[in-house]
Amino acid sequence: LRNIRTTEEVDPGVVEGTDLRVLKYPHPALRVPNEEIPMEELTGPGSEISKIAKEMFLVMYATQGVGLAAPQVGINKRLMVYNESGDPKKWMSETVMINPKIVEFSEAKDVEQEGCLSFPDMGGDVERSKWIKVEAQNLKGKKMKKKFKGWEARIFQHEYDHLDGTVYIDRLTEEGKDKVQPRLDELVSDFGEGGVL
Repeated sequence: LRNIRTTEEVDPGVVEGTDLRVLKYPHPALRVPNEEIPMEELTGPGSEISKIAKEMFLVMYATQGVGLAAPQVGINKRLMVYNESGDPKKWMSETVMINPKIVEFSEAKDVEQEGCLSFPDMGGDVERSKWIKVEAQNLKGKKMKKKFKGWEARIFQHEYDHLDGTVYIDRLTEEGKDKVQPRLDELVSDFGEGGVL
């Protein structure tokens, strides 16, 4: 997720310290099911998952993002990272969530404009729950429960959608979708064969 109001869009190309890249729509990895991460893959620092999470933060910051889901970098696992500030200096706000689940959400909704790192040069209004309750695991496999509200709830819901193969354009109104359709057509054309809408 990108904060459309406060950040310029950046396509960093090669990101120092990682081979991961943000995949652009309609890359098939954005639509396939994502596997739960088994406990044995979460052996703390030095594990493959903690290395992936660390590199995902590098990519997220390089693209001026506030959240990134593993399928966006071609890893079809239920893993997301975010930092609501989007500021690498505020690393204490970095959150890694493994196998997250939404266990409760508010009936009350709000609508805000969202942008997505996998959909460059576009955005749209998306309705989301105002608050959610979440269960997940951290990098050591420890279970956590959290309640998110406002901006943080929106970041989580956007990234969580990616883990279910849902992208934010799926949540746009007909009018919103019509507005971005020319840009979507460009992305599909740029991608070439093998894209999954």
